[in-house]
Order: sequence, then structure tokens, then C-alpha cells
Amino acid sequence: MRAPAGARRVNPIVVIPARMAATRLPGKPLADIHGKPMIVHCLARAQEAGIGPAAVAAGEAEIVAAVTAAGGTAVLTDPDLPRGTDRVDAALQTLDPAGRHDIVVNLQGDLPSIPPAYLRAVLAPLADPGFDIATLVAPIGDAAEASAPSVVKAVCGFAPGATVAAGLYFSRAPVPYGEGPLWHHIGIYAFRRAALRRFVDLPQSPLEMREALEQLRALEAGMRIGCARVEAAPFGVDTPADLERARAALAPRR
Repeated sequence: MRAPAGARRVNPIVVIPARMAATRLPGKPLADIHGKPMIVHCLARAQEAGIGPAAVAAGEAEIVAAVTAAGGTAVLTDPDLPRGTDRVDAALQTLDPAGRHDIVVNLQGDLPSIPPAYLRAVLAPLADPGFDIATLVAPIGDAAEASAPSVVKAVCGFAPGATVAAGLYFSRAPVPYGEGPLWHHIGIYAFRRAALRRFVDLPQSPLEMREALEQLRALEAGMRIGCARVEAAPFGVDTPADLERARAALAPRR
């Protein structure tokens, strides 16, 4: 990613946390999509973004084996780590012990069809030194999406023509109240390196536990999250039906 004239250069790395324990789709990272495990497709999207090196932070040895067999980089982490963010931080100690990468992009391992441009877009809020963490949002299109607890809503107000806004709150409820757009939060994060270390050292916060949303831990600790808007939310693979949808989306073009 080329920095604007006068901007400080950044040196991102993309880390994809993955573990086998998925209740609705057991062994999800290794689910086959046209001859390749899903985690390898996710790694390919990260590589196609061209923002920096990409690697997998794996909870099990079989994920490491699948990634390395495909020519990728993977690090085995403690399977008992509670969340993907903790897994990313642990893998960084092996991938970059000297701290050369100042931005860490945490990409979920169940987004095999994510547009690579979205990984470039998530860096945009960090051009503002006031933001510690960056993430993505997309417009919510209908009432069913707005009311679904599985769709996390971001409370942010974009000025006319702006593509970046502060994330003021995140909820599973359809907030904010009143007329106006609602924003679907996309679970991709870009952390400043120091912000990631601070975040994983923080205890779980009351609102984080109430909403089951770890980004609220950052907000409750006074950290600032910047949201970049993109056109549409990519779909994640959580169920067998989602997996079939991913296979259709990634089918080789004839």
C-alpha cells in the first residue's frame, strides 16, 4: 500500500487466527472449498491484498500442516487461548519478535471470499493518529439484518462524503434509534502494535461480557476505534449452508 505524500510509512502484517473447535461446523478451517482448505483461501485473500506478509495463528497442528502444505506460513499457538485476538498476539511473538510490523491486521479465518481491497480499506482510519484500532462497517440493507443478533451493529456517524468515522459503540441491538442508516460491523481489525498489546492485557469488561463483543473492552478502556465504510458486508462461514454458499462464490470461472 503506497502512503500519501508526507504520510508516515506503515509496515502491516496480516494474521489470521484459526482453531478447529466450531460447534456448528466442526473442523471449519479445514473445510474443503474446491480442493483447498478454507483457511488457505482466507490466506490467499490476505496475500492478494498486498499490504504486507500474511500468516495463520493456528490452535492445532493439523491447521499448521494444511497451511504449510499449501506454501503458506502458520504458527502453532496454545489451543486454550480464549479468543482470536489473543491467538494473533501470541503468534506475533514468533512471527515478529523484533516488532518491525507496527500495524497488525486481524482477519477472521471464516471469510474466504472477502475482497482483498477490504484489507487495504481497514488501514485507512489509522492515518489519524487519534485512533488506536480500525475496523470496517457496511450499510445494513433491511429490517431482518437490522434485527438479527448475529449481525453486530456499529454506532458511527459519517460526515457528508466521509469514509471514516469514530466507532462510538457496538451492539447486537439495532442502534442507534431514529431515522438514518444502520451499520453492519465487519469483524476485521487493524491494531497499532502497542494497542494490540494493551488490549490483550486488559481484563474483560462489563459491557464486553454483556454483549459478547470484545471490541467493547477497548472502548471501555478509553481506546478509540475508527470505522471505514465499505460497500457490503462479506458473509462468514458458520454453518454447512454457509459453506455451500462459499463454494458457489469461489467456484472456478469457466
